[in-house]
Amino acid sequence: MPNLPLAERLRPRNLDEYIGQKHLVGKGAVLRRAIESGRIPSMILWGPPGVGKTTLANIISNLQGRAFYSLSAISSGVKDVRDTIDQAKRQQFFNQPNPILFIDEIHRFSKAQQDSLLGAVEQGVVTLIGATTENPSFEVISPLLSRCQVYVLKSLEISDLDELLTRALTTDFDLKQLDIKIEEKEAMFRFSGGDARKLLNIIDIVVGAQEGKSPIVINNQIVEDILQENLSIYDKNGEMHYDIISAFIKSIRGSDPNGAVYWLARMIDGGEDVKFIARRLIISASEDIGLANPNAMLLANTCFESVNKIGLPEARIILSECAIYLASSPKSNSAYMAINEALSVVKEKGNLPVPLHLRNAPTKMMEKMGYGRDYKYSHDYEGHFVEQDFLPKELHGHAFYVPQPNKQEDGLRARLKNWWKGRYGY
Repeated sequence: MPNLPLAERLRPRNLDEYIGQKHLVGKGAVLRRAIESGRIPSMILWGPPGVGKTTLANIISNLQGRAFYSLSAISSGVKDVRDTIDQAKRQQFFNQPNPILFIDEIHRFSKAQQDSLLGAVEQGVVTLIGATTENPSFEVISPLLSRCQVYVLKSLEISDLDELLTRALTTDFDLKQLDIKIEEKEAMFRFSGGDARKLLNIIDIVVGAQEGKSPIVINNQIVEDILQENLSIYDKNGEMHYDIISAFIKSIRGSDPNGAVYWLARMIDGGEDVKFIARRLIISASEDIGLANPNAMLLANTCFESVNKIGLPEARIILSECAIYLASSPKSNSAYMAINEALSVVKEKGNLPVPLHLRNAPTKMMEKMGYGRDYKYSHDYEGHFVEQDFLPKELHGHAFYVPQPNKQEDGLRARLKNWWKGRYGY
């Protein structure tokens, strides 16, 4: 087909051509074994754009010789689902494997649409393969989710992108006709963000922009210059989703309510799911505002509940109020830093034993072994505080939480300093 995009020309036809996701489809991996055995469960493929969800569904169908039906959650309704299931039923023959029903962006299906799938999946009329960029535990109804295996797909690694670039230059008929000189790859890989489709689109754009030249040179500066001029083409498939949510969150973190509202408007105008936006606001409230203004978390949770009940167009006002409040709030990432430090220590030190005085003693034997001995009940002491050890002895005095300079945490620091008398450096 003339002018077929590079991403379509290079779409893999089998697992050996499939790049990335070795944890799922590499030699001996769990999903590959299922595919090769022919025992394919209904499944949800969860991962960012451009990592091969649709391609994998097609490969599964082709390898098994199964009929393949495809629906998009954006354009399909309950009637489309029922019509497709009826068509699958009419094509059922003795000993013939059931068809594959692939639903792209299944997280956008309403409860009624998802309910309409249940019977067909449960009875084996179809094997469902749903693709989603959102956590399915939030967006897929429990009865359907319980009938599906969830596989997590990851962004492509540098080695995967390098392999894809090499394949494009050495196997694509059109590119092989050109004299292409690769001087640097870093910008191509960086702009792709681990997205195979983006990388192939970049190659298409950069090569197309130098049509007639020989050799066609690709280096970091050329890639950056060409992509800046062709940004709308580069993102023509709506792949700015993650870039815009990143700009939105960074505007809140940077305390700019104007930037936050602008990027919010871009998402709303582009048809973004309001619950997706509201969830990101909850994350921002805990990660970026945190203990500098604990009310931010309450407002973000209320925002999520409200937009879930109200929906668009009124939800835009609720989201705007929350975004402005978070952007205008004092900032602290102390809780974020504390848990990351604690997890790092857990990974480094392993499972350190719980001090005996902090253990419960539900049996006489445990009591004799010293469980709970010398524990001091804080409420028995003045101010409901008494100094004692709450960390394993190997971590004595290790401060995971470090208050940051803001009005709220200045008060916390003073209180902790009064209690702990410098043990944690407060």
